[in-house]
Amino acid sequence: MDKRYMQPLRLAVAWGFLLFQLYLGVQFFRFVLHLRSGGATPFVPRPDGVEGFLPISALVSLRDWFLNGTINQVHPAALVILLTVMAVALLLKRSFCSWICPVGTLSELLWKCGFKLFRRNVRPPHWLDIALRGVKYLLLAFFLFTIFLAMPAAEVAGFVHSDYNKIADVRLLDFFLHLSGVPLAVIGVLVLVSLPVRNPFCRFLCPYGALLGLIALLSPVKVTREKKTCVACGVCTQVCPSYIPVMQKERVMSEECIGCWRCISHCRSMGTLEMKLTGRKVVVPGILFALLVVLLFWGGTQVGRATGHWHRGITLAEYARLLGR
Repeated sequence: MDKRYMQPLRLAVAWGFLLFQLYLGVQFFRFVLHLRSGGATPFVPRPDGVEGFLPISALVSLRDWFLNGTINQVHPAALVILLTVMAVALLLKRSFCSWICPVGTLSELLWKCGFKLFRRNVRPPHWLDIALRGVKYLLLAFFLFTIFLAMPAAEVAGFVHSDYNKIADVRLLDFFLHLSGVPLAVIGVLVLVSLPVRNPFCRFLCPYGALLGLIALLSPVKVTREKKTCVACGVCTQVCPSYIPVMQKERVMSEECIGCWRCISHCRSMGTLEMKLTGRKVVVPGILFALLVVLLFWGGTQVGRATGHWHRGITLAEYARLLGR
C-alpha cells in the first residue's frame, strides 16, 4: 500500500498539536495577566497542559514520587506528561519528537525552508556530527545525576514546594515574553542554523530527546528493510532527518530514529520498507501507528485526570501572593 499519505497525516497531527499548545500558551498568559492586573482583565482558568513545558520540575517530581510514593500537587500534570511521553517512546519510538513536540515541528519547518532556499541541507562532517550528538547525552547525564543522585531527599522536597518551583510556569512565560541579551542571541543563532542543518537543537542539544532515544531502543516497532526487493536507490537515507543510513540497515535500531516515517513514505520499492514489530513478521499500518501516537498521548493525560494527578493544588490566592498581588 502507498505510504505517501503518512507525511501529510503526520504534519497535520504535528501542526494540530502546535496550534493547541499555542492556544494553551495564550490562555495561560491571560490567566497570569488577570492575577497581575488585580482582576482588571477577565478571568481565564489556568490550563494545566502548560506544565508539559516544565521537564525539570517533572524530573524532580519523579524523584519525589520515588522517595515518597505519592505524586505531589505542585506540578502533577508535568509528571503525568513526562511519564506519558516516555511510554510513547517505549512503544512507538521517538514519535513524540516528530508527531507532537512543538520544537520538532518548527525545526522541521525551518530546515525545509532552508532546503528551498539553498537547494540542499548541510550535514556536519561525520566526526563533528558524532561529537555534537554527544552534547545532549552529557546534558541528560548532568540532569539525571544532579536530580537522582546528588540531590538529597530534603532538598528534593524543598525544591518541589519552594515558591520558585510553584511559579516555574510563570517564570518560563516571562522568559519568553522578555527575551533579550544572550538568550535572544542563542535562540536567534539556533533559528539561523536550523535553516541549513536539519533539526540541530533536537539532534545536538535536547536532553529530553536523548532520554526518549535511549528508551526507544526498547521499542518493539522499528523500520525494517527487505533486502530482496530493495533497489538500492538511497532515497530512504537521503530523506532521513536524522541522517540514519537506512539503506544499509535491515532493521533501524538507532536511538536517533524519530519515527517520522519519511523513509517509508519515500521508498520507491513497494513493501521494501515497513514499520514492523519484533520478529520482522507483523507490519504496523501507518494509520494505526498515527492513531496509537495520538491515543497514547491523549490517554496518558486522561489517566492523570481520572486519578486526580492533573489539576494542581495551588489556590488562586496563593498564586496571587507569589506574583506579588
